Amino acid sequence: MLFQFAAIVAASWVGARVLARPVQQLARGAGRLTQDVHAPPLDEQGGPNEAREAARAFNRMQQRIQTQLAQQARFLAAVSHDLRTPLTRMALRIERLDDADTSRRLRQDLAEMNALIDATLGYLREREGAVGPRQRVDIAALVQAVVDDAMELGQQVSCSGSAQPLAVYPAELRRALVNLIENAHRYGGGARVTLTDAPDKVVIDVDDDGPGIPPDELGRVMEPFYRIESSRSRATGGVGMGLAIAADAVARHGGELMLENRPEGGLRATVTLPRE
Repeated sequence: MLFQFAAIVAASWVGARVLARPVQQLARGAGRLTQDVHAPPLDEQGGPNEAREAARAFNRMQQRIQTQLAQQARFLAAVSHDLRTPLTRMALRIERLDDADTSRRLRQDLAEMNALIDATLGYLREREGAVGPRQRVDIAALVQAVVDDAMELGQQVSCSGSAQPLAVYPAELRRALVNLIENAHRYGGGARVTLTDAPDKVVIDVDDDGPGIPPDELGRVMEPFYRIESSRSRATGGVGMGLAIAADAVARHGGELMLENRPEGGLRATVTLPRE
C-alpha cells in the first residue's frame, strides 16, 4: 500500500513537471520579449498540442511587434531624410538675406535642425543594426577600450575595477558607454569609470564633477530630444539623444540606467547589467 502511494506521488510529481514545462517556457519567452523584441522565438515542436499552439501564437505576436516597429522606424527615417531637401532650399535662401544678424540666427536654427535629423537617423541605424545574438565578451576590456578611445580624443577619463565576461550586444553597450562618457566630458569636464562585479550583475558607474541635474529632471533627461535649457544649449552642443540611446541600449540587455546627483557634487550614471 505504501509503495503504491509513493508511486502515485512520484507519478503525479513527474506529470506536474511535464505539464508545467510549457508554461515555464512561455513565461521565460515573455520575460525575454520584455527585454529584447528580437529575442529567439519559442520552440513550437515540444509539449502537448495546446502548448504548441500557445507557442505559435506567441511567436506570431512577437513577429507582428517586430514588423510594426520596423515600419515605424522606416517611416521616421523617410520623413527625417525628406526634410533635408526643404532645409537645403532654406539655407540657400538665407544666404541671400541682407540682414547679417538675422541670417546668422537662421543658420544656427538650421544647423540645430540638421543635427536633430542626423541624431534621429543615427539612432535608427544603430537600432536596425543591433539585431543578432548576444556575444560573451571581456567586459573589462570593452570598457577599457572605450576609455582609451576617449583619452585619444583628449578627454579626461580614468577607469578602475574589473569584471568577469558577460553576454552582451557589444556594439550597443559600447555606444551606451561612449555616450555616457561624452556626456560627462561635455558637462563635467571629465569622467571616472568604475567597474564592479557581482554574482548576479555587473555595475558600471560613470562619475563627473559637473553641475549635476535638477532632481525633477533626472528622469526626463533620458527621453529622446529632451534637453535642460540651463546646461544643454547651442554652446555646449548635443541634441538630447545621447542619454536616450544609452538608456535604450542598456534596457535591451535587461538592465537599467540610473542617474543621480552625487552628495559631493557632480552626476553619477549607473549602468546595471544582469547576469543570465
